[in-house]
Amino acid sequence: MTEPSQPRITYARRLGLFSATMAVMGGIIGSGVFLGPQIVAARVGSAGLTLVAWVVGGVIALAGAFCFGELGARRPRAGGGYVYLREAFGPLPAFLYGWALLLVIATGATAAVAVTFASYSVALLGVSPRATLPLAIGAIVLLCSVNYVGVKPAAVTQNVFTILKLAAVAALIAAGLFLTASPAALYRPLPPSAAPGGVAHVTVAVGAALIPVLFAYGGWQQTNFIAEEIIEPERNLPRALVLGVIGVVTVYLLANVAYLRVLGAGGLAASMAPAADLMGGVLGPAGRRLISAGIALSTFGFLNLVILVTPRVFQAMAADGVFLPWLARLHPVYRTPAGAIAFMGAWSIVLALSGTYAQLLDYVVFGDWIFFGLTVASLFIYRARDLTRGEVGFRVPGYPWTPALFVLAAAYVVVSSIVANPKNALIGTGLLALGAPVYRVVRRNQILA
Repeated sequence: MTEPSQPRITYARRLGLFSATMAVMGGIIGSGVFLGPQIVAARVGSAGLTLVAWVVGGVIALAGAFCFGELGARRPRAGGGYVYLREAFGPLPAFLYGWALLLVIATGATAAVAVTFASYSVALLGVSPRATLPLAIGAIVLLCSVNYVGVKPAAVTQNVFTILKLAAVAALIAAGLFLTASPAALYRPLPPSAAPGGVAHVTVAVGAALIPVLFAYGGWQQTNFIAEEIIEPERNLPRALVLGVIGVVTVYLLANVAYLRVLGAGGLAASMAPAADLMGGVLGPAGRRLISAGIALSTFGFLNLVILVTPRVFQAMAADGVFLPWLARLHPVYRTPAGAIAFMGAWSIVLALSGTYAQLLDYVVFGDWIFFGLTVASLFIYRARDLTRGEVGFRVPGYPWTPALFVLAAAYVVVSSIVANPKNALIGTGLLALGAPVYRVVRRNQILA
């Protein structure tokens, strides 16, 4: 008599529209809105063009959200972009995407954000800087544990910290817009090279500013990784993507208006920490402490989001037989990719201890936009293949121009990154290319097994 087969363990659909929207916003808003807008102001040289760059970047991000919304509605599966690349372009490009996430992009970001969180926390608590690395590792271990025991506790954690980070940004915006007039002492003149010139100069300047803007808007695509755990994903995932991106665009624009009102375009361009300068100018030392706490909360929430979503990619790779087989198993009780969560946490800690994560991220971050563009391009292939399968619930408005706009923007970011630092791009290409022989070895072993 044969033993009855064990029921297959699947992901549990426990995330509603609110949690999915918080995941979108939490995946975008990290420390960038507090620390990075000065790069944009320095490149365009005026308040008006600074806001134009953020508006244009927001339009491109929304185009991407529309495209990922339709992709998620068509294929609401764990792994998101990995699944779309595999079905549209084959297993090798999909594997290289997962390889990039594993090697550096997701794990390096986890290490970097954990150290940023720890650095701000140590300063706020007034303890020795030597506690920074242990605290960063402790944060990774804690959040891996929370995500291990279920997607619901992880989502609740994400919701709480996304709300807290939005409260921190709201405090920044309110302080900049309402608490004080712009003090002349904070204004600084723009350097002559940054002053706006003719149409050609403006076009080049806004184009250069789009690179940091688009990186600041990145992250919304990660919610597609957890599509199998969203209730009614065909309906709720597109709505969450669009609502979340619109919310972040609004927040980013208001934050930049606040920066410009208090610091001016010259002050913003010259600032190394615009949020701290704004809050310090308005509220003094207490304002700097308040925004430091906001940055710590924001980075902690972003760290949780990366640990929540990324292991689903590694689990999907393992289920396809192109990664470590034991990572394919879901926990029988918690229904989470427990092995993948532990594996990602361990490698992130190794990168944090090595101190190499920042340089590695510089090498391969342009590769993220290669896969961004390819993933959105897969929508053209899905549309052609699925003509006989009926209509999906959500379709990209303005097709085919909307995905074409995003693909062109992704290509622009990649080319600009290569031109700006060809050495880093060459090294990064080599790191990504290392995935090809790894893939061949894994597939050969799978065939022989």
